[in-house]
Amino acid sequence: MTNPLSDALAFLVGHTGDYGHLGPGKYVSILFYLALLAAGAFVACREWREDPSQRNGRTLSIFVMRFLAAAMWFQGTIWKLPLPASDGFKYWLSQEGKYSAIPLHAALVRDVLLPNIALLQTPVYLLEIAFTVSLTLGIAVRLSGAVAVLFTIQLWIGLYNDPTEWPWTYAAIIFAHGMFAAAEAGRCLGLDAYLRRHDATILRGDGPLAVAYRLSS
Repeated sequence: MTNPLSDALAFLVGHTGDYGHLGPGKYVSILFYLALLAAGAFVACREWREDPSQRNGRTLSIFVMRFLAAAMWFQGTIWKLPLPASDGFKYWLSQEGKYSAIPLHAALVRDVLLPNIALLQTPVYLLEIAFTVSLTLGIAVRLSGAVAVLFTIQLWIGLYNDPTEWPWTYAAIIFAHGMFAAAEAGRCLGLDAYLRRHDATILRGDGPLAVAYRLSS
């Protein structure tokens, strides 16, 4: 019998069904995520130790929620391997073509996206990796949260009438990431907090990079 703890451990060491078809290549993905987890935990511990204003329940709870949301995105990347087109990605994209709540959206999926799936899957995979990195490290979380909302709205619409799915699942993901953006969650034990506290060069001046980062974090 499985439980959340055994499932989490199996996920971290690559003993889940999604990893099964990747062979030895799965260890690249596993090591990447373990390194990312270590980096995110290091940033959080350092901020907790060095910034007394971060030592409160609100900050800690927001950090835990974005850390776990990042794990959700990373787990979703596994069944999108191998690139450029996996059976899992093709299946779910075809489901959108069948069950979208908007006929025009369904037609777009069937007539444009599915025939060009090899061009679509890699950008989607990289976008979900970007969500994982942003939420784990707490960097540019306002931007990643807002983009994740838009990304999930598309899934919500596309799978709205799928009898195996519950639309409120996607609504909950939308709400969570909207709150990450609104609450500037990267400033809770994340790199966004660290860079502001140290007045990092990337934040200074009116150059396009500085303005973009201030807006995204």
